[in-house]
Amino acid sequence: MLTNGKEEVVKSCVSLPELNAQVFCHSSKNITKTECCYTDFCNNITLRLPIASPEQPGLGPVVLAVTVAVPVCVLSLVAVLAACACQGRRCAYGRKKQPNVEEPLSECNLVSSGKTLKDLIYDMTTSGSGSGLPLLVQRTIARTIVLQEIVGKGRFGEVWHGKWCGEDVAVKIFSSRDERSWFREAEIYQTVMLRHENILGFIAADNKDNGTWTQLWLVSEYHEQGSLFDYLNRGTVTVEGMVRLALSIASGLAHLHMEIVGTQGKPAIAHRDLKSKNILVKRNESCAIADLGLAVKHDSVLNTIDIPQNPRVGTRRYMAPEILDDAMNTNIFESFKRADIYSLGLVYWEIARRCCIGGITEEYQLPYYDVVPSDPSIEDMRRVVCEQKLRPNIPNQWQSCEALRVMGRIMRECWYANGAARLTALRIKKTISQLCMQEDSKA
Repeated sequence: MLTNGKEEVVKSCVSLPELNAQVFCHSSKNITKTECCYTDFCNNITLRLPIASPEQPGLGPVVLAVTVAVPVCVLSLVAVLAACACQGRRCAYGRKKQPNVEEPLSECNLVSSGKTLKDLIYDMTTSGSGSGLPLLVQRTIARTIVLQEIVGKGRFGEVWHGKWCGEDVAVKIFSSRDERSWFREAEIYQTVMLRHENILGFIAADNKDNGTWTQLWLVSEYHEQGSLFDYLNRGTVTVEGMVRLALSIASGLAHLHMEIVGTQGKPAIAHRDLKSKNILVKRNESCAIADLGLAVKHDSVLNTIDIPQNPRVGTRRYMAPEILDDAMNTNIFESFKRADIYSLGLVYWEIARRCCIGGITEEYQLPYYDVVPSDPSIEDMRRVVCEQKLRPNIPNQWQSCEALRVMGRIMRECWYANGAARLTALRIKKTISQLCMQEDSKA
């Protein structure tokens, strides 16, 4: 409007109630602007109305133009509201950032409030149900991981080393045709009270569209030393190192097998594919049991076992004799735990062979390397294990070392043809704990 012959800019503040939690810019032309924009001052709107002609009634000749600008206070409110509505500068109306773009990830603090993944896992173990992070947090973490390099392959797909907010994670990627395996493993990992220092720490599960097909991600802790198979192939172990590896595996398996009764209880779980490639070595030279995709849980209240129709699963080389000759009673959950113990004895044999005594050690080999092909069939293993009743050789020189002598005895008691005669994981853990104390006292 004109005041004393000068054009005047009229500005006014809009209160928060008038905004009603949204920003609207109205003009006499009935223009409404609500979308997000991304350039400097793009929300400043100047509307110039045409000079009124003498023919237009009600408008005097003194009115030349009215300049309407969005006031500074409204812009401040816009910034505040935009910050709330847009996570890490990603407005809901803006472009969506593609996963795995290597740039600073502002979701890190949004998700964890400055906490590390270990902090998050500890929090949900101690204060929550212990069954995993909330699904929304899992999805947010998974979608902000930057894949680094592939570190392994298996029948399910690939394992990648990834980074989340500067922290190392492992990403197991299943193809969409293996959805059942992915879902099963994620479900097992999120079992209430499953978390244990000797069981691989689960972080998140999510599905991601890479543009060609749907990938199914399982995110877990990353252990740079890789599998026990890789670790034993690379080098030998000391007596103390052998005992530490053996104790940590027994501790993890004992927790897996144990039922914890209570409101926040844990069902007994059998692994069903225990082998050196499914055990990871941590930085402190202890182990974490991984790959729970074939595991089964026991419902003690209903006395039910959720197993697939074909119980003969796992790795043939590590299968217990009762599985190989199809004689296992799958209606009794103890049968599955006993089969795990047989496999554990074979893993112990792999570790003990690499134990260096007096500068002497044996080359790494898989169990039954000398009597079956590199990729044995069920029939190959059945003939050797069930018919010929062969077991891996326990060298005589192990008798000269107390620790190896004890380990050899444990192995034999894990390999009994009669599953009911085998040791339990808890009994093995206690025996090796005593051995560990003896070794520590010598040091």
